Amino acid sequence: MRHTEFWERMEHALGRDSMRVWAETFVMSELGRRTAQEALDAGISPKEVWRAVWTVLELPDKER
Repeated sequence: MRHTEFWERMEHALGRDSMRVWAETFVMSELGRRTAQEALDAGISPKEVWRAVWTVLELPDKER
């Protein structure tokens, strides 16, 4: 997964207005107590970050 696809999925899940704020503020234990943005900045793959976001937001299987 590329970063662009990650952000498209985030927009679909959270909306354009909320996705960046959520990605910069919501800390996930699945990412080593990082936010999605911090994880991406640390070099964690967008696919792994999306997997954590998908789990935390309890999104449907079709959005995995």
